Amino acid sequence: MVYLTRRERFNAAHRLYNHTWSEAQNRAVFGKCANPNFHGHNYELFITVKGNVDPETGFVVNVHLLGEIIKREIVEKLDHNNLNLDVDFMKDIIPSTENLAKAIWKKLENFLDDCELHCVKLVETENIFVEYFGD
Repeated sequence: MVYLTRRERFNAAHRLYNHTWSEAQNRAVFGKCANPNFHGHNYELFITVKGNVDPETGFVVNVHLLGEIIKREIVEKLDHNNLNLDVDFMKDIIPSTENLAKAIWKKLENFLDDCELHCVKLVETENIFVEYFGD
């Protein structure tokens, strides 16, 4: 089994907010991240796939095709957008880094035929990142 990772970057805005809570409770739990005017991050996304090396190509997956899938299905939909307002696959989901990583996994897993999704690592800041390995 070989693991291969592709890195992408995107910028996005969001607001952490639970619509069933009061403003005060949202502020208490999410702090400045509950700002009604939103805030943004420069995200780094690492997609790791795993599989056996194809003896004819020497590849686990064609990295060019993997890059195209990630850009088309994820980066182009997230980059310079508001996660709360603009991203269809984040509709009605609190756009925490944890939830975003899970949504990215769900979006990508159906596009991989020659390999298996192993990990979605999403870096929000230099001090915060999540890794999701599926359910």
